[in-house]
Amino acid sequence: MSSETYDLLKRPDELFVVNKAHHNPRFVEDVVREILASALQMYADFPDETFIAASQLNYESIHKHDAFAEAFGTFREFRRELREGSYVTDKTDLAAWLRADLRSVI
Repeated sequence: MSSETYDLLKRPDELFVVNKAHHNPRFVEDVVREILASALQMYADFPDETFIAASQLNYESIHKHDAFAEAFGTFREFRRELREGSYVTDKTDLAAWLRADLRSVI
């Protein structure tokens, strides 16, 4: 996610891609935050009760483990985080959101 990927590169192009990736490091957590922020911007007219989830798995080549990050909650919770800059600790999970939505339908 730090740079575009290509199936085939010439040596000078490979240097460009590697340098770009090193100057723009993104960890799995950064990618998840970016996905959520982009969705909130793209779907700004969605109601606060909208549920959203994002996850990212990086297959590591230099570590003995892969890296995984995920986040979930409602648009209200993430809008609040972006607006106030503080982390909302008790986010709505999918099961709770579905239960609440079902109660409103019944």
